[in-house]
Amino acid sequence: MRQSAICANPSIFEELRPLDSLIVFDMDGVLADVTESYREAVVQTVKRFTGQTISRDLIQQYKNQGGWNNDWALSQKIAADLGVAVDYGELVDYFNAIFLGRGNGGLIERETWLPRPGLLERISKKYGMAIFTGRLRHEAGISLRRFASRLQFDPIVCADDVARGKPAPDGLLAIRKKRPGCKMLFVGDTVDDARSAGAAGVPFIGIASRAHSRREDLIRLFEQERAIAILDNVNEIEKLLDFQENRCGY
Repeated sequence: MRQSAICANPSIFEELRPLDSLIVFDMDGVLADVTESYREAVVQTVKRFTGQTISRDLIQQYKNQGGWNNDWALSQKIAADLGVAVDYGELVDYFNAIFLGRGNGGLIERETWLPRPGLLERISKKYGMAIFTGRLRHEAGISLRRFASRLQFDPIVCADDVARGKPAPDGLLAIRKKRPGCKMLFVGDTVDDARSAGAAGVPFIGIASRAHSRREDLIRLFEQERAIAILDNVNEIEKLLDFQENRCGY
């Protein structure tokens, strides 16, 4: 593991004791590669209403601004910035049709699972696992049934479970209420994830994929939001946790 991945505040891990702690995962970009699902749905939706093909780099630029966790709202914003006002309901209907499919395979079927086989199973033997995602519950369920049907995440908090989505802290606060007494870490891949964690007072681990065209900008944003560690992908978290366990003598 490169040195930059090591926790900047070791005392946080001294409090994060196995069997009494909860690792909260975001889904998109952390557990599931959504390059060809949600991100492609944004590209196709914008093209449908504006006739223009946007780049994945442009999407990441908006994500790095913060406040664009909702891909429907993001698609509408990009279209507006391209000079086309789009009815929100019409846009949502189109986005969902291509994402979920109309009786046939939608873009959601292009997703791949990022954790290597056995990773989450090993983590679950020492730590509780939960999910806080900006997906709707039925969308989260599709991918979890497909890739992680034997894993237990408790609780799972989705967009339709909270009044305010990220970067508001509502989802993490709901998890804390359901699992009182647990020390929590939140693992996410956007500045909205980091700000949600900061607002909830939950230590944050940032995922900055080397595939991101704006990776250095994202790393800088995570540092500004006081991420305790920044990793290339979710598979590095096991080494980080093992390192801290050995250092603390658990």
